[in-house]
Amino acid sequence: MKIWFIKSALVVVLMCFSAIICAQSKYTVNGYITDGNTGETLIGATAYVQELDDGNISNEYGFYALSLPEGSYTIIFSYVGFDDQIEKVELNADIQLDIELSLAPTEIEEVVVVSEADDRNVKNVEMSVNKLNMATISKIPSLLGEVEILRSIQLLPGVSTVGEGASGFNVRGGSIDQNLVLLDEAPVYNSSHLFGFFSVFNPDAVKDVKLYKGGIPSRYGGRLSSILDVRMREGNNKKMSFNGGIGTIFSRLAVEGPLVKDKASFIVAGRRSYIDVLAAPFLEGDNKLNFYDLTIKTNYKFDSKNQLFLSGYLGRDNFVFGESAGFNWGNSTFTLRWNHLFNERLFANVSAYFSDYDYQLQFGEDAINRFDWDAGIKNYSLKPSFTYFISPNNMLRFGGQAIIYQFAPGNAVGVSVGETSDISLDDKYGIEGALYFENEIDISPNLSLNYGIRYSLFNYTGEGLAYEYGQAPAGERRPVTSEASFDQWEKISSASNLEPRLSVKLQLNESSSIKASYNRMAQYIHLISNTTASTPVDLWTPSTNNIDPQIADQIALGYFRNFKDNTFVLSLETYYKKMQNLVDYIDGADLLLNEFLEGDLLVGEGRAYGVELMVKKEKGKFTGWLSYTLASTERRVNGINGNQWYPSRFDQTHNLSLTAFYDLNKRWSFSSNFSFITGTPATFPTSRFEQLGYVIPYNASETRNNVRIPDYHRFDISATLQGKKNAMRKWQSYWVFSVYNIYSRRNAFSIFFRQSEEIPSALQSRSTEAVQLSVVGSFIPAVSYNFKF
Repeated sequence: MKIWFIKSALVVVLMCFSAIICAQSKYTVNGYITDGNTGETLIGATAYVQELDDGNISNEYGFYALSLPEGSYTIIFSYVGFDDQIEKVELNADIQLDIELSLAPTEIEEVVVVSEADDRNVKNVEMSVNKLNMATISKIPSLLGEVEILRSIQLLPGVSTVGEGASGFNVRGGSIDQNLVLLDEAPVYNSSHLFGFFSVFNPDAVKDVKLYKGGIPSRYGGRLSSILDVRMREGNNKKMSFNGGIGTIFSRLAVEGPLVKDKASFIVAGRRSYIDVLAAPFLEGDNKLNFYDLTIKTNYKFDSKNQLFLSGYLGRDNFVFGESAGFNWGNSTFTLRWNHLFNERLFANVSAYFSDYDYQLQFGEDAINRFDWDAGIKNYSLKPSFTYFISPNNMLRFGGQAIIYQFAPGNAVGVSVGETSDISLDDKYGIEGALYFENEIDISPNLSLNYGIRYSLFNYTGEGLAYEYGQAPAGERRPVTSEASFDQWEKISSASNLEPRLSVKLQLNESSSIKASYNRMAQYIHLISNTTASTPVDLWTPSTNNIDPQIADQIALGYFRNFKDNTFVLSLETYYKKMQNLVDYIDGADLLLNEFLEGDLLVGEGRAYGVELMVKKEKGKFTGWLSYTLASTERRVNGINGNQWYPSRFDQTHNLSLTAFYDLNKRWSFSSNFSFITGTPATFPTSRFEQLGYVIPYNASETRNNVRIPDYHRFDISATLQGKKNAMRKWQSYWVFSVYNIYSRRNAFSIFFRQSEEIPSALQSRSTEAVQLSVVGSFIPAVSYNFKF
């Protein structure tokens, strides 16, 4: 480990030194680009140098830098929805120039899919990346009229879910644990409330949502399939403001304002559902049926070179039925972040975070007859990252990360007639480290590259027992052959990977380009689940001496084109992903509270490939997009399906969504969404036995996922009515009226089989039937009232 660390560090230092030498003859203009009304930093704002026909964009912290030869320049700062700001600069020394952009006055607010330059999708080297701003997300029709981030990204190409009520999402053939969901840089291990119907992200506290599906830069790692980077707002540093909403199922309120004007601000946003309040008259006892979350962030600007941020999240779902049974789960995160400008070109962000996910289950009649169980995962991390702005067309990033994991697979205590039985499992521990280097450069006006490499290392450590397992026939449980005890932080096993990344853009003309990318990703933690969809009680476990880290290699090729002055935007991408060391299970595997779980695991490979099309209209009263994915996702595991390839549980051949927005006038706007998805695969019996009147289903060919459930489709609509605006009134409000699943489609979540309870007469068999489970079986109207002052 030390040798690899030293070599990697030397490479980074040498590259940085050479970059600094090459840039000595230039001066730099830099600063932060912010919203002049609130002081919020603007991510992806453009700083364009007119004389050079070149420029840069602000990073994820709102910072920009332009290193230019001495001279006079006209710099145009722009961001969608804001007026351009033009600055004349006489550059004969380094200059710090902070920019505050003003909102553009518009007759009717236009909906845009991205908050960036109109042609950025064509001219940027990024591919397989989608960015949604909150203005767009807030207008998409959703369940019960609530603004929903995770359901919104499922309308993008390459993103899907196995059905309504399923937690998480799937990206390009990956399982849900292969998505790294970040909230202000801290990972969120369960991103859903109410079993997947709502996300944990409060829209009042979110500034930016960006999804990486491929071409993932080397500064990101730890998951195979995607990075969902959610950035929180800093809070208004100009004036106090309040906003919130009252909906059908929950209400929300956010408060923000300056602590010290233009230097420090805060935002506090909370939500709580009131299912239990509405259901109280119909239920007996002390019942809790709710979810809540609280999001907090504050920051302080010490001077022009130092700013400190502190953010946190606390959320929980509670399902408690009196004193006899209860179930709850939740996330908590804490992020401390320091932005520092070492000099005019070197920008640093140092983040430290804590993330905790846990669930608790209890049932029993009284104190002498009960069962209590809790489990979870915690991690602590330090992540320094640096950006060096060599020139407007050359930017260097480098840094590292260290993560400490604590896995709690199960603390379980049962009490029977006063006698206690503790069947808890030992905690597991791991340490993950990474170093990365990344360079984004324009080789010529038509050719751009983003290349880099990431070195990652994982140590599985004590305290606890580690087992060795022997061989067994394919698909059968492996026996324990030996065990060993390890002290706290003593290394049990280790694994490391080099993860190269490359993205290339070839500009064909002003309105079109071709892009290609390759990335290798390594994942050292695994979600153990064999259910149709992820559940809150699924188990996280580290890579061990018996479980290898998952590896994915993905290549992608795309064509990007804009039409009619960037009014229409087209992207067409194809990809191929190969995955190694995927975890599966023997038939009859015991996944919960099993000390010898690793003996029940199987290892396989996967492949996913497809074509993604997206066509957007971004200007005018009528806007929206069409998204279509044609894809295949397969697995092959020794001991399953005759060792042949089979479709994965989340394989969906066709995925089509059409999202439209129409602004009728200043007050009324309308939106709609239609989705069609091929039914997911399922395993059905192919024959049956009958014994003593009972029917025993049997899969004679032992095939996996041999049928598909019916196709999924749904149509939603919504209408938004803005309150009357008055220059003398600070109160602003609007109503949202929506209908989810307007034609009452009963989409299948799963299909199961059952047989009659009636005992048949002689020479007769019990009657059997297939039953379709639909989570939503009717249209759902909703109304919500939203306000701001």
